[in-house]
Amino acid sequence: MIHHIVFWKLKPSALDRKAEENGKEVKRLLRALQPLVPTLRSLSVGLDFNRSDAAYDIALYTTFDSQEDLQAYQVHPEHQKVVSFVSTVVASRAVVDFED
Repeated sequence: MIHHIVFWKLKPSALDRKAEENGKEVKRLLRALQPLVPTLRSLSVGLDFNRSDAAYDIALYTTFDSQEDLQAYQVHPEHQKVVSFVSTVVASRAVVDFED
């Protein structure tokens, strides 16, 4: 199984909205991918409630059957729509992909 984990720090404001509003929209858009991307085995996304200096604002955890399935997800048109929005509201991100 392939695990794909992404963390984002949001800009304090973007697109005339505060980070909290943009975070909720990122979460909504990511959750909507589940039925649209056939290679996506599972998806969990959440907004941080800790608010420590070390914390990121959003975490995404997805699983795939293979590296090829992850690649198909990454280039899927519906995922690319989400990437387009996310890139306008995110200040930084971290990613880990691993297989177990």
